[in-house]
Amino acid sequence: MTHDPLSSTPPPLPTGAARDPGDAWVEGDNGQRYWGRFGAAGLLAWHPEAGILLQHRAVWSHHGGTWGLPGGARKQGESAVDAAVREAGEEAGVPADAVEPLFESLFDLGYWSYTTVAVRVVRLFAPIVADAESVALRWVAIDEVDALPLHPGFAASWPALRAQLPER
Repeated sequence: MTHDPLSSTPPPLPTGAARDPGDAWVEGDNGQRYWGRFGAAGLLAWHPEAGILLQHRAVWSHHGGTWGLPGGARKQGESAVDAAVREAGEEAGVPADAVEPLFESLFDLGYWSYTTVAVRVVRLFAPIVADAESVALRWVAIDEVDALPLHPGFAASWPALRAQLPER
């Protein structure tokens, strides 16, 4: 049975599956909630001709219906790079051997952090919707990113991230 990504409720866990301890909300003093007990990480996959890989987030997810980077909660003891590559593989079928690191950008609130891991795509691949967290995935030209309804966190960080990407 597949889950409708346009549904407002999250999919059930597979029979016998247990959530990772990192899959939990963290709440700040102001009531703002962030996903990932050990922080979170996302993959900014950049290809000189194709642009960047964006994920259209399922409606039931945090800031659902927006476009952002594949990513998610870090596991306990997991590096940001490992988490970003793992999550992008799980959500978008990103082959780990098709990317090489460029830079990392850290958003740190003290009690929660998000690391954007930027990579150069050295072997272009067709992304696949590999789980219920995505409505769609697509390569987006750098100049067209701002035209999409972006996840608020990604929208805030995009200008600085874009400035750090190589010209080609």
